[in-house]
Amino acid sequence: MLENLEPKAVYHFFEEICNIPHGSGNEKKLSDYILHFAQQRGLFCRQDSENNVLIKKQASEGYEQKPAVILQGHIDMVCAKNSDVKHDFEKDAIQLVQENGRLKAKGTTLGADNGIGAAYILAILDAKDISHPPLEAIFTTNEETGMNGANGFDASDLQGKTFLNLDSEEEGEFVISCCGGNKTKLVLPIVWEDAPEWDTYLLKVTGLKGGHSGTDIHLQRANANRLLARILFQIFYVYNIRLANIRGGEKDNAIPREAEAVLLLKKEDVKAIKLLVARLNKICSKEYEEIEESILFSLLPMKEKVGQCFAKETTEKLTSILFLLPYGIQSMDARYPDLVESSSNIGAVKTEENEIIFYNALRSSVESRKELLSQKIKVIAEVMGAKVYQDAEYPAWPAKRDSQIEKKCKEIYCRMYQKQPAIKFIHAGLECGIFSKKLSDVEMISFGPTITGAHSPDETVELDSVKRVWEFLLELLKS
Repeated sequence: MLENLEPKAVYHFFEEICNIPHGSGNEKKLSDYILHFAQQRGLFCRQDSENNVLIKKQASEGYEQKPAVILQGHIDMVCAKNSDVKHDFEKDAIQLVQENGRLKAKGTTLGADNGIGAAYILAILDAKDISHPPLEAIFTTNEETGMNGANGFDASDLQGKTFLNLDSEEEGEFVISCCGGNKTKLVLPIVWEDAPEWDTYLLKVTGLKGGHSGTDIHLQRANANRLLARILFQIFYVYNIRLANIRGGEKDNAIPREAEAVLLLKKEDVKAIKLLVARLNKICSKEYEEIEESILFSLLPMKEKVGQCFAKETTEKLTSILFLLPYGIQSMDARYPDLVESSSNIGAVKTEENEIIFYNALRSSVESRKELLSQKIKVIAEVMGAKVYQDAEYPAWPAKRDSQIEKKCKEIYCRMYQKQPAIKFIHAGLECGIFSKKLSDVEMISFGPTITGAHSPDETVELDSVKRVWEFLLELLKS
């Protein structure tokens, strides 16, 4: 459906990528596709145990003596969908929709983060009519779940001294620094008890915008898990209720749009609890009126009966944990007042067989502040009788101002578009932090087309910006 869009090669490969399921941890088929792509064209390639792929392409005529350039992007995507959408990310292709000059998916994440970056690289490797120095193209895996691919990548045979990461999301911005982070999982054991013969209701929080837990955290959007905890806290300490299930969000690195809990209520309390939920809906809508337009709390009767529910103590603990876990901006950068320094996101809550799991993404450009956030969560866990597991640590990418690649990008951008680009430090993780430690004396920069709503079903990519970034990339390689 994208055959009429320009640049044709980029959209061809992006559509190919969208047709192959490639959520984090499920990239093998796409990795094999990229490997086969290189083999068909007689290019040097290797695939490692993490399913990363390295492809090398010789310089075009006249550029043989130029130093090599490294192109890099990740091939996994965040898998998130609206609750009313039937889509199996393990099997189904992404359903593409063009609308108002943008490309999006039908009720799911699009995967332009970072499928469009991978498509740029494949289009360059496929082309026979563009000027470029020797190229080393790296396609990494598991970026969204901890950058395991980049961590495991063997960079010992790379020759390039300029590193172009194609995983940024605002045309006209060049990123030269990013924060570090980790993933923190808090596990609360469930004490089950026989459910009383009360009415069963589903309490839902819906209608939120969600978004990327790094690049959107400064927008101070509502978190569905935190709002659900707020409602439960109010109900639980006035009425005698029980919980049988709780879940919200899908990924630790996405601000959750929806959350829900199964409640057992006494018949005589239902009317008052509904009024309380409606009142809280009005209060929260007022608090977020400049940020969220459609917050909706609903309490819906369920036909299904439940045999067991959480003991009162478990309900108290899970409500307290959700209420106390740090969410949102924790500190701002003193040097750059508009830059978030540290943040935390309660991305997902899930009820398993005998435990409730809380998934958090922590970010900071200051290692000690990231450690402080981790310690806060550990204290909350210890007080509540829960356990904490932390992994997927990734380092910050320190800024190098006035590098040759920054100067070159600014000069070309100004010449092509007659305006100055923005030089950015971002509150999100990029694999540049890992590669900056693996590669010595390499200058790095990150850029890409305009992507909005990343990590949510509202994700879009602006078609005109895809074309302009492509033209810029070709000019940069030519220069």
